[in-house]
This record gives sequence, structure tokens and C-alpha cells, in this order.
Amino acid sequence: MVLSFTDWLIIGIFLLAIIFISVVAARISGKSKEEFFLAGKSMPWWLLGFSMVATTFSADTPNLVTGFVREGGVAKNWAWWSFLITGMVTVFLYAKLWRRSGVLTDLEFYELRYGGKAAAFLRGFRAVYLGLFFNCLIMGSVILAAIKISSILLGFTPLQTVLISSVVVGAYSALGGIRGVIWTDFFQFSIALIGAFYTAYIVLNLPEVGGLQGLLSDEHVQSKMDFIPDFSNRSLVISMFIVPLAVQWWSVWYPGAEPGGGGYIAQRMLAAKNETHAIGATLFFNLAHYALRPWAWIIVALASIILFPDLESIKSVFPNIKDQYLGEDIAYPVMLTFLSPGWLGLVVASLIAAFMSTISTHLNWGSSYLINDFYQRFLRPEASEKELVLMGRLSTILLMAISGTLALTILENASQAFSILLLSGAGTGAIFLLRWFWWRINAWTEIGGMVSSTILAFILTFSVDEETLKNEFVDPFTTKLLIATMVTSIVWVLITLITKQEEEDVIKKFVSKVQPGMGWSRFKAQKSNVGLAVLLIFVGTVGTYAALFSLGNFIYGNVSYGILLLLTFLSSMYLILSSWKRIV
Repeated sequence: MVLSFTDWLIIGIFLLAIIFISVVAARISGKSKEEFFLAGKSMPWWLLGFSMVATTFSADTPNLVTGFVREGGVAKNWAWWSFLITGMVTVFLYAKLWRRSGVLTDLEFYELRYGGKAAAFLRGFRAVYLGLFFNCLIMGSVILAAIKISSILLGFTPLQTVLISSVVVGAYSALGGIRGVIWTDFFQFSIALIGAFYTAYIVLNLPEVGGLQGLLSDEHVQSKMDFIPDFSNRSLVISMFIVPLAVQWWSVWYPGAEPGGGGYIAQRMLAAKNETHAIGATLFFNLAHYALRPWAWIIVALASIILFPDLESIKSVFPNIKDQYLGEDIAYPVMLTFLSPGWLGLVVASLIAAFMSTISTHLNWGSSYLINDFYQRFLRPEASEKELVLMGRLSTILLMAISGTLALTILENASQAFSILLLSGAGTGAIFLLRWFWWRINAWTEIGGMVSSTILAFILTFSVDEETLKNEFVDPFTTKLLIATMVTSIVWVLITLITKQEEEDVIKKFVSKVQPGMGWSRFKAQKSNVGLAVLLIFVGTVGTYAALFSLGNFIYGNVSYGILLLLTFLSSMYLILSSWKRIV
């Protein structure tokens, strides 16, 4: 592909706008670490909600969805659709609690909820483990997507992509802090969403596709269209549908969908003006993330099956793609080559926006762990605000460099990174849900769960042959996930029961500050409206799925089902909006 002058002009204007926003934000973000990492806890719900959505709309997300659709059909997206339950639980149970905690990062929470050396160790270790290792793995997968996209659309080598992206994103992330990230996220998400829907429109109107009718009538596409896996295929149903809905949503720690909230989602809630804004932001995020965005990518993925039915057909048209990067997920950037000049520039800018919004958030989030929870807590407790901001900017650059190296040397496709991340957090999710309500959980609970899940992830990934796990019930990866979840859950429950509870003073201080309500009556906690919160979780989950499949039915031509599901969604939103303030 050769971009026209118009394409490059559009991309250039976009990048200048990002730099301008970052420069403006830098004037405020450099004042203190709270400004740099939490924007002074002054952000409104709508801006935070857009920021959350923009972050989860990364350059690898369209690739991931495309890979899922081409490999297992639309229904394979339940691997991430199931996390909606996690999101709604965070909205109605945990968002207000995070905002009340008053911590700078979710890792600082450890020394509020727990006490002693074990809590300090947990905070410091996870700062490095999550902020460095886990975070760089996530960013590496996003950079990998950028490598694939730029190799096809721009003709860049992998090294060129990494160097250019590292300089641009690393610089503006280090400059503007979280305030700059949130402001640019709003701008970037708007561009990214326009680009995604325009791409779907153009692809549908290609002569080879023949519009929506031509797409839906193709026999190869029809076998991929089902929302739910074919129940005659027991292994498929259990692996793609039942396990994600019954086990995965509560048991697995996954960035952006952490049980109980965490990571950059917690960072956004902590940056909110108050509890109401924290709840509103996470509700808006879940609606937009699960109901609004997926179908633009799904349409492109289905159309790609018509034009490029297999990897050989892609390789024949793009022979310069390295085998390391040739996977089903590369079909999305391949489809972008059909765009016309000008519009191609806008779509490329939209993908750059998606890439930058995700990477900038992870850079700031990871840096907050390394500086607040490791550097200041253990190395330089007397450090000035100026020093902490400087170290935050330097650690941002370091994280970018490590992530780029991972993308160049280790990672191969979006699905691979997704699987590694799921397995690494398997079994720990229930801890993050229950620690707010079960007084018996202590720091050793979390240490035991973390160690168990990490060891099992390495053993199951590198030492267990998938051929030995094949059976008629579930696929090999699901078997690994279930093994890791079961073993890790047993480990942390046993550790909880055989170790001492936290000191009474530590628990009372936590309860007094956060007021979690349920489960703390012996510590004189105030009562909370948990029953209504659980009802709203159910209503919000049903309503958001209704919105997702309402749009899908309209696209498929099932108008009556689409209307019925739309009415279900609207009814659920009316109930939520008329009730949700009673849980604050």
C-alpha cells in the first residue's frame, strides 16, 4: 500500500492534535504525583468512561476479534463477552468502594486492607510483577498488532514500527500524565470509532462481498454467524460458552475486566470526582465496550472469509509478511487495503488512535505501580513530588522499550497473548471479589493465590503437551484454565483457613474508611443496599447483552427479534437510571 498526500496530511493533523493536548496537560500534570497519576481526583464520569473504552479499544482488538470469528465464528467472542458480568459487578458493588478507599493505586489498597510485612511484600512484589512483567506483555501484544498493521498499510519493518511508536507514544505519555491520557483518549476514541464503522461500510460494499445481503448469503460466512455455539458440538459449547459464563468471569484476573475492579479501571475510578462519578463512568464503559463496538469488527471479519478464506490466500497477495506474524488475526489489516485515499488516512489515523490510547494508559498505569508502590514505598520514601514525577516519566520510557522488545522477539499473534494473560490470572479472581466482604481473607491469601497461579501458568504453558489434554468435553486450553482455576482456588482457600486473620486494628481501620457493608457486622460496619446492587447487576448484564444482540439481529435481518431485544435494553436502562443512586 502507498498512502497518498491526503492520507499523510490527515495522519499528521491527528498527531499534531495529540501533541498539543499533551503539552497543555503537562502544565498541570507535573505538579505532583497525584496530578500525574490521578489528575487530582477531579475527572467527570463521561470523560473517564470514554477513557476506559478508548483504552480497551486497542490496535490489537480488531485483530483479536477477527481471529476469533475466522477460527470459531462469532460465538467465539464469548471468550471476552463473558467478562461483562465482571464489569457489572464492578459497577454496582465495587466502584463506590474503590473511590472511598482514597488510595493512589489499587496496589496501595493492600496496606489498607492488610497489615504487616506480608502486606508490604505483596504490594512491592505485585508492583514489579504487574507493572513490569504483566503490563509489558499486554503492551507487547498491542505493539505486535501495530507491527502487522503497519507492515501491510505502510510498508514499515517491525523495527521501524517499534522505534517510531516508542518515540511518539512514550514522549506524549511521559509528558502529559494521566490527565493528558484521559483528554487524548476522548479525542482518540471518537476517531477510532468512526474509522471502525467506516471500514465496515466500505468492506460491505466491495463487489466481492455484495453488500449485507451478499455477505449473509455466503455459505462460508453462514457457518460462522451464530451468536451461540452449536449445542450439538459439546466440546465447543462447553469451551466457548459455558465455561466463560460459569467460571471465567469470576475466576480470572484479566486487564480491563478484573473481578472487583483493578488496574487501569481502578485508576479511572480513583480519579473520579466522587462515588457517583465512579459508578457512572464504569456503567458507561461497559455499555459502550460490549454493546456498541463489536459489530463493526465482526462484519469486517466475516467479509474477510469471502475474500481471503485461508492464510495461503493472504500470503499469496502479501508475500512479504513474515511467517511469525501470519495468523488469522492479520486478516483485519489486510481488509483495510481496500480503502480509498483520504479515507485510508482517516482509518489509519483511527488505528493509530486506538494504539496510542491503550499504550499511553498502560504506560501511566504501570509507571504508577513502579513509582508509588515500589520506588517511593521501598527505595525513596522521602522523595519530593518533583522527583517522583521525574521518575514516573523515566519509568514510562523504560516500559515502552521493554514492550517493544517483547513484540519483536517473542509474541506472534493476539490470541496467543490473550491466552497467556487468561492463564496467568486463573483462580485468583475470587480473591479480588471476596476480600472486600470476607474478613478472614489476609495478605497470605493473595500471596498464595498469586504464586500458585504463576507457577501453574508456566507449567501448563511450557511443560504440558496439549495433545495429552485433548478430550471430548473441552478444548486443551479450557482444560488448562479449569485445572489452574481449581488448583489455585484450593490453595488460597486452604492458606486462608490455616493462617491467622489480620489484626483487629487493621480490619477496623479498613471498615471505618471504606464502609463495605455486607460481611463486616462484627466490626460495626454500616449496612448497605446489597440486595438492590445484586438486582442491578443482573438487570445491567441482561440489558447490555440485549443491546449487543439487538444490533446483531438487525444486521442479520431479524427485525422482530431486534426490536424485542432493543425494548429489553431500554427497560433495563430505565430501571437502572431510576434506582442506581440508592446504592451510593
